[in-house]
Amino acid sequence: MSKIALFFGPVGGNVDKVTKMLADTIGHDKVDIIPVVNSKASDVDAYDKVIFLSSAIGLDQWDMVDVKDDWDRFFPELDNVNFANKTVAVLGLGDHIKYPSHFVGSMVTLAEKLIEQGAKLVGEVPTNGYTFDESDALNSNGNFYGLAIDEDNEEELTQERINRWVEQIKPIFGF
Repeated sequence: MSKIALFFGPVGGNVDKVTKMLADTIGHDKVDIIPVVNSKASDVDAYDKVIFLSSAIGLDQWDMVDVKDDWDRFFPELDNVNFANKTVAVLGLGDHIKYPSHFVGSMVTLAEKLIEQGAKLVGEVPTNGYTFDESDALNSNGNFYGLAIDEDNEEELTQERINRWVEQIKPIFGF
């Protein structure tokens, strides 16, 4: 059995915490946790099973030209990866209170890039049980492209959502 790569960013904060929770749920013996900050396309190429975890940039930062995060350098690396034969899923963090009209908005940017590179995403999640006004992270079925987490306001739901998602993707990822 090949390991699953958990590529995440930024390091620290809620996305780091949720990445560790996901690894605990899947099993640390089945995953490699890899920060995107220093990763390259060749790091992704080394895996057949990949989960990407990202947080959204807050509205307070959208107007700041110099905002940089761990994904800024890594995101262009995805142009050099062929995802056609990989099992790929995404998990996005967001804040439905501060950003109800852009909930987990970064998930769509990542999902579209992965699909453009040949990925067939697995692990879409229905929106029932979530509170938000709008989200670009909904696919053509009306579901989130992947798992949506609001660790800021619904921390008590995070582990339950991870557990359900892991059960959903387990047969697809083969662990």
